[in-house]
This record gives sequence, C-alpha cells and structure tokens, in this order.
Amino acid sequence: MLIKSAKFSLSSPTVTLCPQSQLPEYAFIGRSNVGKSSLINMLAGTTIAHTSSTPGKTRLINYFLINQEWHLVDLPGYGWAKVRKTERENFGKMIEEYISQRQQLRCLFVLIDIRLEMQAIDRQFMEWLGENDIPFVIIFTKADKLSKAQASEKLATYQLAMLENWEEMPMYFVSSSAKQTGKEEILAYIDTLNQLQ
Repeated sequence: MLIKSAKFSLSSPTVTLCPQSQLPEYAFIGRSNVGKSSLINMLAGTTIAHTSSTPGKTRLINYFLINQEWHLVDLPGYGWAKVRKTERENFGKMIEEYISQRQQLRCLFVLIDIRLEMQAIDRQFMEWLGENDIPFVIIFTKADKLSKAQASEKLATYQLAMLENWEEMPMYFVSSSAKQTGKEEILAYIDTLNQLQ
C-alpha cells in the first residue's frame, strides 16, 4: 500500500463523538513508552502523531484519515504510571467502550516492546480481547534494539508464554520505526482487510 495522504481528522473524548463515517478503522494501542507514536509516523510516512519523552501523552481517541479511504486511530495507552487514579479509570472506560462498541473497527494492533518479557498487564488486556471476540494483531516494536538472534529468542519465549492461555499464537509483526522494519507488511495486511469490505 502506498500512502498518498495522511492527515489529522479529530480527537474525541468518547466513542459517541467519534466520526460518523463508515470508513474502516485500524486502532493502535499499547503500554506507555512502547513506541506507538513513532510506529504510527513510520506507517504514515510523515509526522502525524506527536512523540514525547513523557509516557502517556495520548489522552483522547485520535483519528487520522489515510488515503481518503480508512482511519488510523491512535488510542490512549494502558499502564499509565504517572496519572491520577480517576484519569486511569476514565482512560480505561474510553478504551473499553471504543474497542467493544465501534463497529467500524476492523483490527486492533496491540504494541509490545520486543525487549521485554511478557507483562501481566499485556496478558490481561489480550485475554480480555479474546474473551470479547475483538480481532487483534500484535506488533512487536523496537526490534532494532536487539540482534536478529536476540529478537528470535525473545519471540520464542513470548510465544511460549502466550500458549499458556491461547490455543495458538495470535498473528504478529516485528517492527522497528528507526529502520522502517515491518512497515510494508503491516500496510499490506491493512490493505488486504480493506479489500474484504
């Protein structure tokens, strides 16, 4: 897929204020500091999501219109360590309502830092997705921080952890925003889903 245009559409505090458009949506979510903004900018081929040295800066459901054909949706992360409890609860409610209610959502991309072991919060979140029949794909980020051998070892370990609760490993991509790794594969997958309309 060639990205010809990518522009900001709107930010919404609730699912009820999301666009009325019936265009397919592909949402991206992950724990704070997982590299979500960098990945989104890599896919778009331009800076549309603002990166920050402070985790947890995304506070709204942010919409970006891609090629006038589909929406890329930047969701607030989970695991916010430096926000008040009430804010965490609000973020959680916003995310849950969007994921469970938004009919235009074709796929949720769950970002995981490939360098880390399975985190309890990631496990719990993906189990919730499975229990609610939410289609999702894992994107392992920051692959440039490891050698190919190290990355393969981390992936094997992660698959074993996933298979403790899953019959099979969910579909996944390996990416690096710094080296543009995974960009073509992720966009090709989105393109394939778009063709199924």
